[in-house]
Amino acid sequence: MNSQPSSCKTVIKVIALAAWLTAQAKDYSQTLPAFTAYAHPSPDDISRHQNGSITDWHGTLHWHVLCEHTGELSVRVIPLENQSACTLSLTAAGSTQTAPMQGKPVAFSITIAVAGYVELMLSCTAGQAPGLQELVLSGNAAQGLRASKVERRNCASVHLAYEVQKADADSVEWFYCELTPRTDPIWTYYMATGWSRGYFGMQVNAKSERRIIFSVWDSGNEAVNRAKVKADDRVQLIAKGEGVEASDFGNEGTGGHSHRVTPWILGGTFGFLVHAKAEGSRTTYTGWYRAPLARDWQLIASFCAPKDGALLHGLYSFDENFAGANGDVRRDCEFGNTFARTTDGAWHELSDAHFTHDGHGKSLRTDRSGGVHDNRFYLRSGGFAVDNDPSAVTHYGDLLQRKPSGSMPAALQALPIPPSMPKDR
Repeated sequence: MNSQPSSCKTVIKVIALAAWLTAQAKDYSQTLPAFTAYAHPSPDDISRHQNGSITDWHGTLHWHVLCEHTGELSVRVIPLENQSACTLSLTAAGSTQTAPMQGKPVAFSITIAVAGYVELMLSCTAGQAPGLQELVLSGNAAQGLRASKVERRNCASVHLAYEVQKADADSVEWFYCELTPRTDPIWTYYMATGWSRGYFGMQVNAKSERRIIFSVWDSGNEAVNRAKVKADDRVQLIAKGEGVEASDFGNEGTGGHSHRVTPWILGGTFGFLVHAKAEGSRTTYTGWYRAPLARDWQLIASFCAPKDGALLHGLYSFDENFAGANGDVRRDCEFGNTFARTTDGAWHELSDAHFTHDGHGKSLRTDRSGGVHDNRFYLRSGGFAVDNDPSAVTHYGDLLQRKPSGSMPAALQALPIPPSMPKDR
């Protein structure tokens, strides 16, 4: 057998070495638009532009990236054109670096020792904060790096889809759920009793305002402007409780909206109750609210929905950040004593629920979970943190189960009387 000449072996080794070096030098760089940053201390103290850039920012900018690999991470800050000289400071992975920016890109290098979410905090320590176009992330730690690259900064919406026995699916007329808020960032909506035609829960609308909200969708396919909805497709307000404001809503489908400003507090357990009464092709949906330790139900509103005629389907709860400027803050709530009553008068405990999330939570915002704690379902989203609770699930469709209590809540022993459906339109 003839052996290969030594020159051929040398060539093969050189080619192999070149291939290895090429693999090691693989470009893992990713671009992160500047407008994906969160502004602190004021979430709205910044100007964001459609081309991905930001201007007029103050304080500190925060980006969050999920690093699946450790090693070096280069952060190259790209300014807009014609920016004044300044000094920038980047804090990340336990270290702070400072560098001058003379109207040109400036790079920082940090070491990622532990895989997971990494927070990049950028501030201007001297001069005027520059307009920024993007961050370019590279290095071994950028391999497989995940981050939201769209302007939406909401954390993922997360949901509980309750299981109802097939035999009862078309006969649910009452739906009850107890909701306990554990955190209360502004622009949060914890929804307790949702169904295919509406939703009912509690919001944080401003630092000084909280609401109980009950809404029902119109018929038809109009997504934005209720003025375009035909009269025979509109839900009709039948009744509303004391202090309740009723109006239209749009931009997420259209319908009838009602709310009452209520200074609800953290840690309290609030009861939400929805009733459906079908008559021909119409269904009247009514929502009542019960504050902690209260004896009586408070009517929020009652709406007659046209082109319906069904009872309550698709029972669910959710945790939502409805305005995205502070989607980096954790939202946490619990749901317990979830029951449905069918037309035969029997109450059925809903102790199984499937965890789901919106499309933004598929891969861009994985800081979301659901679970069972103290025999209550919980939903958590935001904060760019992994949920270490052993009961936590994060995959779309995962089943959550709690132990049935075996007894109907005392709140349901005296049900309120629904308003009457109007005789004609």
